[in-house]
Amino acid sequence: MQKRIDCFLPYQSAEQVENTIASLRSSRFIANIYLLAERESGETIGECEFIEVDSLRSTATVRKIAQKATSDYTLIYTKSADLRMGYLAIERFLRIAEDTGGGLIYADHYQVINGEKRNSPVITYQRGSLRDDFNFGSVLFYRTGALRDAVERMDTDYGQAGLYDLRLKVSQVAELVHINEYLYTEVENDTRKSGERLFDYVDPKNRAVQLEMEAACTHHLKEIGAYLSPQFKPIDFNQVSFEYEASVIIPVRNRVRTIADAIRSVLSQKTSFKFNLIVIDNYSTDGTTEAIDRFRTDPRLIHLIPGNTELGIGGCWNAGIHHSSCGKFAVQLDSDDVYSGEDTLQKIVDAFYAQNCAMVVGTYMLTDFGMNQIPPGIIDHKEWTPDNGRNNALRINGLGAPRAFYTPVLREVNVPNTSYGEDYALGLYFSREYRIGRIYEVLYLCRRWEDNSDASLDIHKQNGHNTYKDRIRTWELQARIAYNRRKKE
Repeated sequence: MQKRIDCFLPYQSAEQVENTIASLRSSRFIANIYLLAERESGETIGECEFIEVDSLRSTATVRKIAQKATSDYTLIYTKSADLRMGYLAIERFLRIAEDTGGGLIYADHYQVINGEKRNSPVITYQRGSLRDDFNFGSVLFYRTGALRDAVERMDTDYGQAGLYDLRLKVSQVAELVHINEYLYTEVENDTRKSGERLFDYVDPKNRAVQLEMEAACTHHLKEIGAYLSPQFKPIDFNQVSFEYEASVIIPVRNRVRTIADAIRSVLSQKTSFKFNLIVIDNYSTDGTTEAIDRFRTDPRLIHLIPGNTELGIGGCWNAGIHHSSCGKFAVQLDSDDVYSGEDTLQKIVDAFYAQNCAMVVGTYMLTDFGMNQIPPGIIDHKEWTPDNGRNNALRINGLGAPRAFYTPVLREVNVPNTSYGEDYALGLYFSREYRIGRIYEVLYLCRRWEDNSDASLDIHKQNGHNTYKDRIRTWELQARIAYNRRKKE
């Protein structure tokens, strides 16, 4: 078998690349190694050729890679730290690439974090894996023909979304193949907890990059028939009559330390309309039930223990919204959080009418248990735009909080019976046809527990959550393609 792989590595210094080059050169299938540098160093490193680039992730760099790649396969390494390929790992990449005809091959691997070697499994790519932060690992093994074809179809120059655009375009014509075998070791320098990395896409300093990512994703959706134009189904809020204008829904299980705070937060709301509070007590065993019962003298409180014992958060929501006393608008409050003021519920209901929307999403602030602000602070999701928010929603990992829904539509959809991602699934569904309203002031204080669903997760839980959200995106992508086809018929 002839040498069939060209490799492209970020370059900072000879010391930085020498171990990676040696690891790659140990395979007889490596044809050429190119060093991607911001400026020519004047150094001579083996038989490697320098390519001057502006950024590893720019469209211009991807084009230069495509021009230089002449072998059957192209390996792009995306980190500057040492890379060590496993024994016969290059051969394994080649074999799977040949057997599957995949456009991009990627693999599980090991990471060295603070000197400790850890397993780093990744997940299988789906059609809905549109997140720009999808973790392929640092070794991207492209079929050169697929890479060059994708580059020929690039019609926008991005400063930071070039690699993302490349991946999307390759996925339109070829499979992205996951090898669930540990084939290399990389050094990982981002040691933040999962809950800290989760909000990178709403950090204002990343705004310019996010706009590029949104543009690339939107163009991809147009090319595959999943883009939704800014046309929304209007809502007549008077079609159905309700005794209560709004119901706050609180699913709870074993939150004795916080449930009273949450209940008081709701019952202290000042509104111009009639509202109630439905607490779905999911068989708590720590005293939560007794804590709820202390408020039983308030007629606005409905303490509901569901008949089904196998409900997640979504299932508890279904029990609440289908209760005969549920109001016209169902409004979220988690059992460990509180509203920021006594006018939160009024602001949410007013937003439904002002924006003629079927769902409203507010802004929240992350706090510790003592209500002190913690990083990253205020999460406002200002990346949302009325015209393109529902398309960009397929790329980002959440829509924000608190969330509220027009009950008649929510009763048609129902909530997935899970305890993670159920709110995101609803946001995607609602946004397919209806406008989502936004409130960009803090309505909600979100207290971080040690077992919050995304605060600090091990790799297996992260992968489980990401796989589920990618599946949600895949279903929604398929639904939107079918929806667009029906509109054309």
